[in-house]
Amino acid sequence: MTRKHLLFPLGLLVFAFSLSAQPDIDRQVEELLAKMTLEEKAGQMMQLTADMLFDGAPYVLTNPRRIDPAKVEKVIKEYKVGSILNVPTGKVPNVTEWHDLISMIQQKAAETRLKIPILYGTDDIHGVNYCSDATLFPQPLAMASTWNPGLAEKVGAITAYEAKAASLTWNFSPALDVGRNPVWSRLWESFGEDVYMNKVMGVATVKGYQGDNFGAADKVLACLKHYAGYGWPVSGKDRTPAYIPEVQLRELFLPAYQATIDAGAMSLMVNSGEISGVPVHASKFMLTDVLRGELGFKGFVVSDWEDIILLHTRHKVASSVKEAVRIAIEAGIDMSMVPVTFEFRDYVVELVNEGQLSMERIDESVRRILNVKMLGGLFQKTVFDPNDYPLFGSDAHRAVSKQAALESVILLKNENEVLPLSKSSRVLVTGPTANTMRSLNGGWSYNWQGTEADNYQKDKNTILEAIRAKLGEDQVKYVPGSGYDEIIDIEAAVQATENVDGIILCLGELSYTEVEGNISDLNLPAAQHELAAALARTGKPIILVLAEGRPRLIRETAPYASGILATFYPGPEGGDALADVLFGDYNPDGKLALTYPKYPHSLTTYDHKHTEALSFGSGPVFDPQFTFGSGLSYTTFTYKNLRTSSPSLQAGGRLVVSVEVHNTGGRAGQEVVQLYTSDLYASVTPSVRRLRAFEKVSLAPGEYKTVSFTLEPKDLSFIGQDKKWVTEPGIFKIRIGELEADLKYED
Repeated sequence: MTRKHLLFPLGLLVFAFSLSAQPDIDRQVEELLAKMTLEEKAGQMMQLTADMLFDGAPYVLTNPRRIDPAKVEKVIKEYKVGSILNVPTGKVPNVTEWHDLISMIQQKAAETRLKIPILYGTDDIHGVNYCSDATLFPQPLAMASTWNPGLAEKVGAITAYEAKAASLTWNFSPALDVGRNPVWSRLWESFGEDVYMNKVMGVATVKGYQGDNFGAADKVLACLKHYAGYGWPVSGKDRTPAYIPEVQLRELFLPAYQATIDAGAMSLMVNSGEISGVPVHASKFMLTDVLRGELGFKGFVVSDWEDIILLHTRHKVASSVKEAVRIAIEAGIDMSMVPVTFEFRDYVVELVNEGQLSMERIDESVRRILNVKMLGGLFQKTVFDPNDYPLFGSDAHRAVSKQAALESVILLKNENEVLPLSKSSRVLVTGPTANTMRSLNGGWSYNWQGTEADNYQKDKNTILEAIRAKLGEDQVKYVPGSGYDEIIDIEAAVQATENVDGIILCLGELSYTEVEGNISDLNLPAAQHELAAALARTGKPIILVLAEGRPRLIRETAPYASGILATFYPGPEGGDALADVLFGDYNPDGKLALTYPKYPHSLTTYDHKHTEALSFGSGPVFDPQFTFGSGLSYTTFTYKNLRTSSPSLQAGGRLVVSVEVHNTGGRAGQEVVQLYTSDLYASVTPSVRRLRAFEKVSLAPGEYKTVSFTLEPKDLSFIGQDKKWVTEPGIFKIRIGELEADLKYED
């Protein structure tokens, strides 16, 4: 198909996009809504996967994969589907192929009676990861490890630019699933365990995607997910129940949604699981009372994959799929990610005709969907010429990915300053994550589970290849040693330590996500520990490199290592970034965005309650391998002169906290200044500490800077017993580094 700008007929230019003319858009939506039949309205509420347009059954690859004209007619013209999602099964499209697919889809939509454009959604969570020639970036947990919201916004902006080049306009990101259980298989899709970090990085990402106008030629519509509480399943397994008291639900999981809604997000995807026995897809309390009544959300709500059907088949709260459709729509769902059957539309029509759903309720959902399509400019333009995006996949974009990867690397141990290694070193590289792109990219990389990354990124360096490029082939030995969970050639790895100066041991995980990544043991598999133990017996220094999506336990292995580096899927530039850190070309500045546990049954987060750290003579209960916010540098930083602008903070007032940060070492570096507060006494038991602000600063050797933060009463607030935010009078501790100051709040 020839590339072109697909414009809808001139008569429909009345629906021209204008953020400054919301009243006009409201009028245009009502005029269009009045023309729609019930079937057309129900079609707008239905989302199907792209496989429904191709020959063969969904998920079954036919070679070559071909568009089926009869299926296209059924999906778009007969059922008038409002949204399509996902990458077609098979070969991952390049930017031109995406353009051609979207162009065909939108042309068919322009041939329907009302010519309503289709909203196409993809999971572009670390770049346009379903486009073969796009720029990929670190995964969200790795981005959180940078503690750099400005960089996150830049990554979001590049993702939006490259998505628009492929004519993709709706991104199922960011995930605001505050990851409170480190076993969870989607932890790496989150910004970690802290509510403030999720809020700050979430807002930065939304701003990057949407800017001031998500209909602009280089912006896309963000989708907040997975509302809410998805990141705290009791079992740690994906899509399993969570039991979250309302106080914690409001204090830990809702603030990031409130902040990103306030930042302009207009679509939202729902938690696939259940909270305290109620599936979120069936919860009017969550989807209507709280989301719209309290958080003020004005956009539309889309289900997750097949989750309305699962109210019947899995959750057992609906006696039939038709009943599940009624329950979900009444709860507040606007669009169903069906995604491989047509029955949703038929059930909606039946339920309205039978009086079980009101037309007013259907109009509410369709109105929201049409409003977003108009705000997104889809009635003006649906297809974008890749030639108009000269920076797509460019060196400039790759440089940002490399910088993000560098800032995501966390130095956790550096015994006797073993790192950085000399470039004259002779090293053995071994371990299951040493020579695969899967351990750098994670899931949602070319395919769902990320298993194809090695095939699509042959031009990128694995950790091994990056080290060879840094030192030369003759200085680097390689023996796999073990697979992820199987012994391969440990004895060969031991023998290969002869005549080397040190061992770079690469452990961790391959790529995975969702239920495919469920585990029953947070410990690294035994084969990896056995490899580490055998190498330790050689007496050669070991540098442990952890490439993983969650903090797999290393209690047995950590003592063997003189140095430890961790990274949580840093993306395709991650191999080169790790090599730069290992050999001193970059001074590490990443910090943990989670608590790295030491024991499998001690998974307490940093912001725990005082009673969670009680000791009864057998050692501290809160004893992690590494603490939240930790991360070393090749230089040293010292904090001095912690001050507050006033000894007390009044209701309605502000207070400035300042501190001097000195680089007292011999190298330039970046330091993350972290401000924590502790409420000494409160009517709801307070956390030991809470992150309230942070800033990343660059300092030359001998340089110092004064860093200032502004605190308001809301920054000291919590959810009280009445389920409302409150700041209570009393004494608070402010902590930055090792420094402390008292602050009195007066109501």
